[in-house]
Amino acid sequence: MRSKSGFAPYLALIAAVFQVVLSQGAQRGQTWREPLDPFAYGMLLVGPLMIALHRKFPITTAAVTFLATYVYVWGGYPYGGVFVSPIVMLFLLVLRRHRLTAWILAGISLVTFIVYPWATDQPQRGLFHDLAVSSFILLTMVAAELVRIARERRVQQLRAAEEETRRQASEERLTMAQELHDVLAHNISLIHVQASTALHLIDDNPEQARTALAAIKTASKEVLGEMRSVLNVLREGAPRSPTAGLDRLDELIERSGLEVTLKRVGSRPLPPSVERAAYRIVQESLTNAARHAPGAAVTVRLEYGEREFAVRVTDTGATTPAVLSESGSGNGIPGMRERAAALGGTLVAGPSGAGFQVEARLPLPEETS
Repeated sequence: MRSKSGFAPYLALIAAVFQVVLSQGAQRGQTWREPLDPFAYGMLLVGPLMIALHRKFPITTAAVTFLATYVYVWGGYPYGGVFVSPIVMLFLLVLRRHRLTAWILAGISLVTFIVYPWATDQPQRGLFHDLAVSSFILLTMVAAELVRIARERRVQQLRAAEEETRRQASEERLTMAQELHDVLAHNISLIHVQASTALHLIDDNPEQARTALAAIKTASKEVLGEMRSVLNVLREGAPRSPTAGLDRLDELIERSGLEVTLKRVGSRPLPPSVERAAYRIVQESLTNAARHAPGAAVTVRLEYGEREFAVRVTDTGATTPAVLSESGSGNGIPGMRERAAALGGTLVAGPSGAGFQVEARLPLPEETS
């Protein structure tokens, strides 16, 4: 893309061509004006030269441009093309945050061009001339201000779009961090439980120890696969693996090493965000059960309602409130609650008889036929 400063010479060249050509044309129709001479051509080229230097010296170049224009007009040379550079200069001043200077020069020009025909007894003097000059200068300034407003609005829109992009990227990073936490917490806890079991049984019951080691192998493979799935989204153009959903719930239950009963009440399609959150809530609940109540029986109940989807995970172990309190070192229950709240739902976790229960209710959109 060409820089703004690189465009200035081209703008100056265009202004120079227009000023010279239009002035030569005006000379044929304004026979009462002085013919163009070298001095007049010099004045016509001052404005374009100032346009080329305007970015470095905005106030000085603007003043020189208007001064050259006044000298040209008071010299009696033909009207027309000489006004191209002042108009361009007014736009540049307004767009480059020198609005006060632009309005001052516009006011000085208004007085100059109204006084000039009266002071030099020009044939075009009169009320119509004065109104035409006033209207032209005012319209020029209004047009410059409108362009400035449109440009600032476009910049604001671009800035807002960039901020929204950054916000979405931040949310995606938080989502990936949460996904990684859930994947690691569940599988590492499962590996820890199965490793403890294997160590305990390796001498007395090698077959059960072998089963625990096989579960460790499966869990480690699963955690590597899920981490690769989450991290792949960071690579531009990388294929995105399917997100964990309720279709993988049986697989999750089988790996948990717990006695789990799955109950489904009703059936309906779920939004991907709800399905992902439900899967992670069940995963985290099974992780807590395996960590704090190994060997407990667990019931997972999924209720598909018209307006909400309910997930209830209950274990029969001896989990105590102190072990799973939110003031502990883990982030499991707060993380589950954040997932539910992000979807406008609720999550309640606490003792249930001798065990522990997690219940989440996630709102659903109305089904469309």
